[in-house]
Amino acid sequence: MPMVENYTNLAGEEGFSGYVRLVSGFMFPQDDGDRSWIKERLIFMDPSSFSYAYEMVLSNVGLDAYVNSLKLSDYGDDSTLVHWLLDINPIEGDCEDSIIDYFGFVYKTCISQIQGAIGSAQESGRL
Repeated sequence: MPMVENYTNLAGEEGFSGYVRLVSGFMFPQDDGDRSWIKERLIFMDPSSFSYAYEMVLSNVGLDAYVNSLKLSDYGDDSTLVHWLLDINPIEGDCEDSIIDYFGFVYKTCISQIQGAIGSAQESGRL
């Protein structure tokens, strides 16, 4: 994910409900210039339906809580549809629209990087 420098495993097993990770980096600019961080718990991951959901446990990014889910679906013609849902509870005084726009930017950037990697792999014959 862009602007994420570290994923730290805190509890549980990655890919299984209850897994807890700490995500840190410069995802959300901080007034003091320090890294932002989000502690997340995996609600579910289903490889067969290409879907997952995480909930925020704690952060320094201006949110009280969020649930972030993603599901990939076949869209035909070698295309994939990304279903993304973000349910947020911003801290009072923070702008919800700005937070949603930022998360949208992060996901669009990730998807663009994935498309680029697939294109490179196809051009080099690795895919």
